[in-house]
Amino acid sequence: MACLAGATLAASAAAADLPPSAPGVITPTSGLVTIESDLQKADNSTGVVTATGNVRIVYPDQRVVATARQAQYFSREGRVVLSGDVDVVQDTGHSIRAERLVVLVERERIVAEPAPGDQVITHYRLNAPQPKPGSQP
Repeated sequence: MACLAGATLAASAAAADLPPSAPGVITPTSGLVTIESDLQKADNSTGVVTATGNVRIVYPDQRVVATARQAQYFSREGRVVLSGDVDVVQDTGHSIRAERLVVLVERERIVAEPAPGDQVITHYRLNAPQPKPGSQP
């Protein structure tokens, strides 16, 4: 899921017209990211990029799609916040569903919060270890 953050950063830094080498701005991973939403705003004075309404973020290089009601990138803090019916899905089957998802980019960590009375739901596909050639099961 951290790859999604890097993808969002790339698009957000470009949208905010922030140079990748600016102090406090994380240099993102490469690749094309598409952010679709009803409204997108960038504020160069605060370094905050906001997408609202039917937000859909597609990062084909990492095979990740995220949806939410709002997405914000706080460039000075290296933080991405997805809120409102957040759903992040990788084509590997990994997914997370929450009301709010905070990505701490520099620390490569996420914090998922449920809606009141709900739970965060994560699906993670575990791969069984493959036996080494010539070994007995």
